Amino acid sequence: MLSIAALMPKKAAKSKAATPRVRPMTGVVTITRQVHFNSAHRLHNPTKSQKWNVAHYGLCTNPHWHGHNYVLEVSLRGQPDPETGYIIDLGELKRILHTHIVEKCDHHNLNDEVDFLRGIIPSTENLVIAFWNEILPHVPAGTLHCVKLYETPRNCAEYRGPDAL
Repeated sequence: MLSIAALMPKKAAKSKAATPRVRPMTGVVTITRQVHFNSAHRLHNPTKSQKWNVAHYGLCTNPHWHGHNYVLEVSLRGQPDPETGYIIDLGELKRILHTHIVEKCDHHNLNDEVDFLRGIIPSTENLVIAFWNEILPHVPAGTLHCVKLYETPRNCAEYRGPDAL
């Protein structure tokens, strides 16, 4: 026969389990966010003749402009924060890219309508440098690693900062 004590719930034994802890990982990681925008531009050096511009830029110097469906990839590099596991929250990187690049460039004329591109020949090479300069103040110091811009699926340029070789 069972006693009443046997039917009573038992108290859980007190364990000496350690407080949960986070085990940070060490190592350098590169993360990349990709965004898209569509823009018109004209490759044209106003200090040169139309003949010179046609010789150097061909159809891309058309005075009536032409457009591209750009793909921008921005990479940050660093050690993940031990508390979050992030170099940067990718949602925050998305916000930065949309605020400082996409909203200013998407469906705009890069030659005339984008303040930080005024006076720059908007070649893919110049655009990645300009985009780097726009993004740099808004990401954690020392983490901006690469800005890569696809003008077409087969043509791209990348920039790794002024000190890269």
